[in-house]
Amino acid sequence: MKHASRAIALSVVIACTLGTMAFGVAAKAPCANGDWAGDPQYRYWCYTDVVPLIATEQLGGSRLPFLDACAASDHNCDEYPVLSMYVMRAAAWVANLAPGEGPRYAAFYFVNAAILAAAAVAVAASLWALVGRRALWFALAPTLLLTGTVNWDLVAVALATAAFVAFAARREEWSGVAIGLGAATKFYPSFLMIPLFAQGLHDRQPDRSVRVLWWSVGAWLAVNLPFIIAAPRGWIEFFRFNSERAADFDSLWYIAADLWPRATLPIRVVNVSSMLLFVAGVALCWWLKARVPGRLQPWTLAFPFLVVFLLVNKVYSPQYGLWLVPLFALCVPSFRVFALFQVADVAVFLTRFRFFGTYVGEPWGWPASWFRAALLFRAAVLVGALVLWIRTVDEPLLLRTSRSRDPVATDPTPATEAAPA
Repeated sequence: MKHASRAIALSVVIACTLGTMAFGVAAKAPCANGDWAGDPQYRYWCYTDVVPLIATEQLGGSRLPFLDACAASDHNCDEYPVLSMYVMRAAAWVANLAPGEGPRYAAFYFVNAAILAAAAVAVAASLWALVGRRALWFALAPTLLLTGTVNWDLVAVALATAAFVAFAARREEWSGVAIGLGAATKFYPSFLMIPLFAQGLHDRQPDRSVRVLWWSVGAWLAVNLPFIIAAPRGWIEFFRFNSERAADFDSLWYIAADLWPRATLPIRVVNVSSMLLFVAGVALCWWLKARVPGRLQPWTLAFPFLVVFLLVNKVYSPQYGLWLVPLFALCVPSFRVFALFQVADVAVFLTRFRFFGTYVGEPWGWPASWFRAALLFRAAVLVGALVLWIRTVDEPLLLRTSRSRDPVATDPTPATEAAPA
């Protein structure tokens, strides 16, 4: 049942977002100086990729990612897409102005935290423009607090969310640019091309679809093509690294191999199987939703695209939950389901890093079984969210400019109740 609720000011949403980010930065402070002796990153749950990467990505000097070769090292280098690497590079230039010699771990972390806080504000503002008070789901999300500065995903999330705003405002060119730049930051925003392309066709406005497609491709090429030409070996490292990496601790593939060693498969088989399961899973969700006329607005396919990808992919890093938080607010407006996802995501985060303590021999670590149980619980919640998305009648993608009140859904109307007899 949907009901109207008093609108919330954008300033309140931004203040809540900045407050959540500030608490998150404070929680990471014990790890910011780079002294991880005694494994504080696991003991105090303050792990972040940002701190060590100024050294492992060799950003302490003036090296330009991809263009200047990495020195021989035991660590991966230039392993991120172009825009992520150059956000790091820009932050490192600022951090390197700090006094002292060697990697400026704390300075690098706090400079990046400021960049990521700005990205979080951009996400919150975009959501406010689309769904009003449900932007608070993102602004106050525990996932944002715990993982907002674990990696640079918030930059990609900001661009992905901006793509929806631009499309709703009928600025398909800018929507495509946001998707292309997002895909040049993290791979996942590229998934948005298909739902928005399909939305244009659904609305019998194929010109909108074509503009989104070409501007997405054009923006991605504008960023990547110079590096493809000038430094192909460095540029391809992101794709090489991700194709060869093993299943991550957080993936269902790892659980299967851990519980049943005979289920361990070669990486190439996992890669192909993940892709096939992804295509099949998205196709099934699309078909089930489209069975009832009037149920599907194709732009909401972004939700099953990302959920199925995370369920079947061999990697599910802690910060990937940030990809889904805006899409819950946009596509699955049930606070109870969103709250369950938050409980599951927090449980995975807490048990993951305490399990890592056990993994490295610390006496305060937690057993692997707790971590596995949290992972399975999160997977079950995401499957349930997919079922709810399938049963819900989607709303059009609209800006709030013509609304005096915010729509708030406590229980989405099932399609079976809304469909004509």
